[in-house]
Amino acid sequence: MDILILALVIALVAVGAISGLVVGSRKKKQLPPTAPPSTPTITAPPAEPHVGEEAEPGAQEPRRTIEEVVLPDARTQAPAAEAPAAEPEAPAAPEIEVPEPTAGRLVRLRARLSRSQNSLGKGLLTLLSREHLDEDTWEEIEETLLTADVGVMPTQELVDRLRERVKVLGTRTPEELRALLREELVAIIGPDMDRTVKTESGVDTPGVVMVVGVNGTGKTTTTGKLARVLVADGRSVVLGAADTFRAAAADQLQTWGERVGARTVRGPEGGDPASIAFDAVKEGIAEGADVVLIDTAGRLHTKTGLMDELGKVKRVVEKHGPLDEILLVLDATTGQNGLVQARVFAEVVDITGIVLTKLDGTAKGGIVIAVQRELGVPVKLVGLGEGPDDLAPFEAGAFVDALIGD
Repeated sequence: MDILILALVIALVAVGAISGLVVGSRKKKQLPPTAPPSTPTITAPPAEPHVGEEAEPGAQEPRRTIEEVVLPDARTQAPAAEAPAAEPEAPAAPEIEVPEPTAGRLVRLRARLSRSQNSLGKGLLTLLSREHLDEDTWEEIEETLLTADVGVMPTQELVDRLRERVKVLGTRTPEELRALLREELVAIIGPDMDRTVKTESGVDTPGVVMVVGVNGTGKTTTTGKLARVLVADGRSVVLGAADTFRAAAADQLQTWGERVGARTVRGPEGGDPASIAFDAVKEGIAEGADVVLIDTAGRLHTKTGLMDELGKVKRVVEKHGPLDEILLVLDATTGQNGLVQARVFAEVVDITGIVLTKLDGTAKGGIVIAVQRELGVPVKLVGLGEGPDDLAPFEAGAFVDALIGD
């Protein structure tokens, strides 16, 4: 009995041991194999091929360690140093132009003047060449002169002189008529009038010229062209941009000055014209310039305002020294309207000379005679085109030759 119990116990123990071995073996089969510890590696993506190259199939870059990926060479990550910005080039100084000499300039421009004035000169010669000069013919001569804006009184004087000369002359050849007409026209224009533009003060300061006129007559352009005339004659010039009420007037004048090396004194738009005129003369004295040209405003809203403004400019300039010339710029194409403007300005300032612009664009060259008679001052300069050197000193003989032709 005891032996039987002992055998049973031994059998149970053996069965339990065998079961433990089987369960342990199954667990070992279910556990995954443990990999030895090592530093992980990261494989960078393959580099993109450059333009013109093809990537090799299956080709890979060598593996990089995590230190190479996370901590790359600082040289590959440092931002590229910016190239120093190129300094902007300074604007090139404008090339200084050499104006045409003024001597004989009107003679050179004679053909341009004669194209627009032929109707006056040739019309008179045709009428005077008639075999019988009756009253109807003389009335036509008178009408031709009035149409050319010669003016009533000068026309009457000229017709009376021609009547007398033709009557005395008797037989009239074309050459004699041309000589007669030329002589009488030159006489009525005034060959003995002093047409010199006064640019010398007589004291130890620059000559000062003030340019006045209605906006639109070519006043600022004339001031710039006059600077060229003076430079061509060997004078040094300072420009004063005292027309502060017209947009871009100062820019326009400065451009004219830069072309011939003349400095322009200017101020803010809408600034005090008298102050700018004063500074221009002051600058001219400091630089030892020969001439100061002052461009003024030409507004005609009210005569009182114009008087106050131009009068103030004149008084302020004269604190430095005498004002040597006051030139009135008139548009020749405006005819009798130009005479109205001339009267207004003559009441404001003492006009000493007249500049007639656009004389080549009108058949009314008689305005030269009319405006001189109206103001009692000579035409000193004439504009005969848009070119920079188309401003010429007025010469009575050359002007009449252009009127009547050869």
